[in-house]
Amino acid sequence: MLRYERGQATEDDDRLAEEVPVAMHFDGRPFAVMMATPCDLEDFARGFALTEGRVASIDDIVSVEVSEVLEGITVDVRTVGATRSGDTRRGELPGRSGCGICGSRELEDVVRHPGPVGSGPTITPAAIEHALELLRASQPINAFTGSVHAAAWALPDGTLIHVREDVGRHNALDKLIGVLLTSRVDTNQGFVAITSRASYEMVTKAAVAGITVVVAISAPTALAVHLAADCGVTLVGFARPGRFNVYTRPQRIV
Repeated sequence: MLRYERGQATEDDDRLAEEVPVAMHFDGRPFAVMMATPCDLEDFARGFALTEGRVASIDDIVSVEVSEVLEGITVDVRTVGATRSGDTRRGELPGRSGCGICGSRELEDVVRHPGPVGSGPTITPAAIEHALELLRASQPINAFTGSVHAAAWALPDGTLIHVREDVGRHNALDKLIGVLLTSRVDTNQGFVAITSRASYEMVTKAAVAGITVVVAISAPTALAVHLAADCGVTLVGFARPGRFNVYTRPQRIV
């Protein structure tokens, strides 16, 4: 690499985040190809299976097998649905990246409307600020590369218990949801903090997992605000030390 700084160019080494194709299979059938950071892939598979509607709960997943192949990585999720007769779920979506849209066949596959979430916790501005402060120090991959997103689970007081990273913001959230499901964390009793904008896919995935409060360091989109209001999610954006905006369901912030 050639580094240019203060008028001087020097040869230097740099650390780069990995981005590899991850083929998601369900019961041996191809479903999607995601570009992802190749770590915590079992968490990713479980979270992705839930938020993409391939399973109704973590208990529907029998096993997750991760295999390295020449072209990338294959992740096969075995579900209880494979043993049921008359299973009519569609398979083989065209390959897609972390955008969350490419390859969807129908409009209803893109804009999904989750059911209402639970009552959720009440949290303070101090708890939000505490979570963000801890999150800045809890991203080892980003500390080396500066190019990945993170999603973190915080208790109502702002203490972080799980953090996941990925080049794709949707993937980071799916990884987090996967570990929450595996750990049997009550997603009605805490909040998620994300180092990205709050797009509608992020709100949808959070709501599907029963998460009631989403705190983003960047802006929400108009559709994200609409969906959050519709399903009862408290959506916080532009979260910075000492300030943030609450776009929906502000009663959870005391």
